[in-house]
Amino acid sequence: MNLEQLREERKKWLTWKNIVPYQEAIKALPEFDAVEVSLGDKVSVQIENLSTELETQIKETAQLMKPWRKGPFQINDLFIDSEWQSQIKYNLLAPHFDLKDKIVGDIGCNNGYYLFRMLEDKPKKLIGFDPSAIYYSQFQFMNHFIKSDIVYELLGVEHVEFYEHKFDTLFCLGVLYHRSDPVAMLKSLFKGLNKGGELILDTFMIDGEGEMCLTPKDRYSKIPNIYFVPTVNALKNWCTRAGFESVEVLETMVTEHNEQRKTEWIDTQSLEDFLDPEDESKTVEGYPAPKRVYIKAYKSL
Repeated sequence: MNLEQLREERKKWLTWKNIVPYQEAIKALPEFDAVEVSLGDKVSVQIENLSTELETQIKETAQLMKPWRKGPFQINDLFIDSEWQSQIKYNLLAPHFDLKDKIVGDIGCNNGYYLFRMLEDKPKKLIGFDPSAIYYSQFQFMNHFIKSDIVYELLGVEHVEFYEHKFDTLFCLGVLYHRSDPVAMLKSLFKGLNKGGELILDTFMIDGEGEMCLTPKDRYSKIPNIYFVPTVNALKNWCTRAGFESVEVLETMVTEHNEQRKTEWIDTQSLEDFLDPEDESKTVEGYPAPKRVYIKAYKSL
């Protein structure tokens, strides 16, 4: 696979008429030298002596790029209240990994919120994969201030095994259920890891001790491209078939309104619209409400 050719082709996405305004707005931002970066629950930047005019320009640029799914972010007094309170997931996972001096990839990295948080662990390399020009633009916007050396690739999970190098740790959060062949996706991730590497993954799950999965007829939680929602044991079997030596279940958690909700930064529906208004243990289609399992899968030495 010629990734360099693919990169050149995907650069053209940034010239699409719906993406050009984002790119032009980012290019119009001046360089800021006196910037203090904080990588806590909010990924925050504080710019010294920011004029009212520039403050307005930054706010208008951020608003132009809605919807903001992952976050939150803050730039001086501007709070980007993303749909997902992503710090909940990150803080849940953080005790289970050590990224110092490792080559790390985040598959389906969205706007880079998790990648920015990972900077504090001082990895050797940080690479995000996401074939979305909108999310890439949001990342560019925030990285204009943060000035990290994160590499953002407009590539997908299917390209990981062909990447120029292997990874010590791969994150794949909220992607697996969007793939019609989950075992093939897990195999691609497995091939992208160094020996002794680890995959940290989360996906929708259903309760039950059996080795089975829900296959929605049309939509799940109003999402059209949800193909399989496994039990934990079925997910473990998928990982084993993909080549992983062992699987550790880190946590299971029902998605609640404090983690995913509608804000002025998305202008679309959110969790409250996806659940049965009479019974929030079910989706509007009558399936079990969204619940996630977080795992760590290991590739042998």
